Amino acid sequence: MSENDNERPDRKRAEQPKLAVTPAVVLDEHRGMTAQKETDARREQSDVQADQQTRREDQASLEKFLFSGPAMSWPEAVEKIAYLLRLFAATGEAQDPRYKQLIEDALSDIERLSGGATTPAS
Repeated sequence: MSENDNERPDRKRAEQPKLAVTPAVVLDEHRGMTAQKETDARREQSDVQADQQTRREDQASLEKFLFSGPAMSWPEAVEKIAYLLRLFAATGEAQDPRYKQLIEDALSDIERLSGGATTPAS
């Protein structure tokens, strides 16, 4: 009988070495405490950057909608006003306690008078 691979495919499979499967190594277990803390800080920084990027994209999308033209209804106008108040609230000038209270009251009034029909823009 011939040792041709075409005639005896089962022999070729039997002769192949079997690969040993080793479990994955968790690198964090082999690092020192300082290295683990640095790694955790890098991971957290990466998460923060991803969250910030998502927030910027959401804000750009919202602004595209808000800047698309004049409001066609009161709820749309209210949404624009609330957005502008929130933008102002994030500035240094708005940190004055009187302005903070005025902004909170105005946003509360908008929500109450609109019947809660609008969702706050962030």
